[in-house]
Amino acid sequence: MLDTTTNPNDPLVEEVAELVARSRAAQAQIENYTQEQVDELIRAMVWAVAEESVAEKIAQHTLEETQLGNYDGKYLKIFRKTRATLFDIINDKSVGVLEEDHERNIVKIAKPVGVIGALSPSTNPEATPVIKAISAVKGRNSIIVAPHPRAKLTNKMICDLMRDAIVKMGAPADLVLSIDVPSVEKTNELMRQCDRVLATGGGAMVTAAYSSGTPALGVGVGNAVITVDETADLEDAAEKIRISKTLDLAASCSSDNSVILVDAIYDDMLEKLKHQGGYLVNAEEKQKLQDALWPDGRFNTAIVAQPAEKIAGMAGFNLPEGRTFFMVPETGYGAEFPFSGEKLTVIMALYRVKDLDEAIALTNNIQAYQGQGHSCGIYSQSDENIMKLANATHTSRVMVNQPQSASNSGNLWNGMRQTFSLGCGSWGGNGTNNNITWRDLINETWVSKPLAVNKELPSDEELFGDVMEKMASAA
Repeated sequence: MLDTTTNPNDPLVEEVAELVARSRAAQAQIENYTQEQVDELIRAMVWAVAEESVAEKIAQHTLEETQLGNYDGKYLKIFRKTRATLFDIINDKSVGVLEEDHERNIVKIAKPVGVIGALSPSTNPEATPVIKAISAVKGRNSIIVAPHPRAKLTNKMICDLMRDAIVKMGAPADLVLSIDVPSVEKTNELMRQCDRVLATGGGAMVTAAYSSGTPALGVGVGNAVITVDETADLEDAAEKIRISKTLDLAASCSSDNSVILVDAIYDDMLEKLKHQGGYLVNAEEKQKLQDALWPDGRFNTAIVAQPAEKIAGMAGFNLPEGRTFFMVPETGYGAEFPFSGEKLTVIMALYRVKDLDEAIALTNNIQAYQGQGHSCGIYSQSDENIMKLANATHTSRVMVNQPQSASNSGNLWNGMRQTFSLGCGSWGGNGTNNNITWRDLINETWVSKPLAVNKELPSDEELFGDVMEKMASAA
């Protein structure tokens, strides 16, 4: 249904309405597909883009079009991440009866939502359309992908490959559609006309998704904070921090933006980070980096997901050979300490704290400024310390002894659901904390039958017990 504020005769409204009508007609054709038919479709969609030679072409094309990240990162996402996501969901039951709760005598039945309106960012435009598309089709939905203008050709290439695969499987190509000439206005109109919005992008776009009048699944701002405690395997931690910080040149919102080292291991860990390619900037270089990242106080997007050497050149200083990421000593948090925020670059703030308690407090303060609810991590061999941090932080994910950016959206070494859409809960202004996947893109019908034996309310003594006595004595 159109938003009442739109003009149905507006050419833009009509263009989007035509796309939605095509998408809705295609979705109707798979409304009654079996589980086997659905799973065959999504396997074909992934193979169409993830076959090695195709993945290579997509990775190179993405890099050339967006000028963000690097070839290795793009290739890993389209070749490996799409496969891992398919593997993660292929055995899930998404058609018919999902669950039977015998104790409550309830049966849950899966129903498609309809047309999914999906937003795809310029930082992850190679795998995002695929992951969102297979999640939509797994639930017998259709999808329309609205790309960032900087990645529109990449998006069309990928959607066209999936469309061809769908046709070869005997289903309608329009199960996957792309907005080939994107604009903010067109994306906003898609969000008004579709049945559910799946938004990954900048804060403004996610806010627009929630304001569209259509049920929306958005994600909060990332600003991962990583703690290394005195029990950590420092060699392992340093290597994994480097892997996470430099993956696709930090295009991911899950990249390590701040690393907190407890005092007991600070010097040793710093040396190991340097050995992994970290460059500790001095006070003068820090100011030059700040001026390059925030000229006139506004973030310079030209520096996002660029090589360390290029960033140093833009900032006006030389980077020693072999250095692949920057470590910026920091003490504070908030707007007056911009390095404490999300940077989407191979630059991380480096903090020194007395102990874990101070690390927890600092994590919460940093993420209260930016990134609350998204994720944090810890390198530790102490379950007590791990759970202490997990219980005390306002975060939806705590990744333990894992490279953050490669892990919190799911990977083969952990049990997190595979996705690029990370709910941040009420802390991040989202309606969910979970890793968003196909289960978030369906409706569920609950069938409730009478219990074999009715439940009976317990007596007041059983139900209220000592509470009655405490209230009476306090009267």
